[in-house]
Amino acid sequence: MQFLLDGGGPDRPMVLLAHGAGAPMDTPFMDGIAAGLAAAGLNCARFEFGYMAARRSGGPKRPPPRAEALCGEYIAAAEELAAAGPLIVGGKSLGGRVASLVAEELFRTGRAAGLACLGYPFHPPGKPERLRTAHLEKLAVPALICQGSRDPFGTREEVAGYALSPAISFCWLEDGDHDLKPRKRVTAASQADHIGSAAAAIAAWTRTLRSAA
Repeated sequence: MQFLLDGGGPDRPMVLLAHGAGAPMDTPFMDGIAAGLAAAGLNCARFEFGYMAARRSGGPKRPPPRAEALCGEYIAAAEELAAAGPLIVGGKSLGGRVASLVAEELFRTGRAAGLACLGYPFHPPGKPERLRTAHLEKLAVPALICQGSRDPFGTREEVAGYALSPAISFCWLEDGDHDLKPRKRVTAASQADHIGSAAAAIAAWTRTLRSAA
């Protein structure tokens, strides 16, 4: 498995990030968040699920498997990475959802200290009744979700009504969409600003974790 690594210092907390459903691990968004995490004092490792890695070698552009089918790949990535410091699992959209499905096991067995999601897909766009939150209601692993306030996969107003575990904290990015991008007419912040704020929030939150201090 290939990793993209950012940061320095073997004892720093490591954030392992998986990509979203339709874009690889080296998009401008993923580059930005990785650089932001490294600048904030964390290590960051990115990897690709098999279906996305196959596209690089000329494979067919097929839809991603179900999130549950990718859990084994995520655990394998965490084990192969073998981070020296505390490990935070997470990802963008689908990657964050898969991480959230394996985080409890990794936390319980001492292999992960927390979960960090960027743009969690609480439901498909336009289908708020199809919630993907059942496992988040009893989550015990400390978690931080960085979410745009107008994300079509779960707005701030919608998420306020969900019965989520108290272990989950939020970093809301004003007027951000699923890629944390705000509208110029609404806020003076840019997408780069929001990505930087998300990285800083993850770093600050990581320092509150007992096993990552």
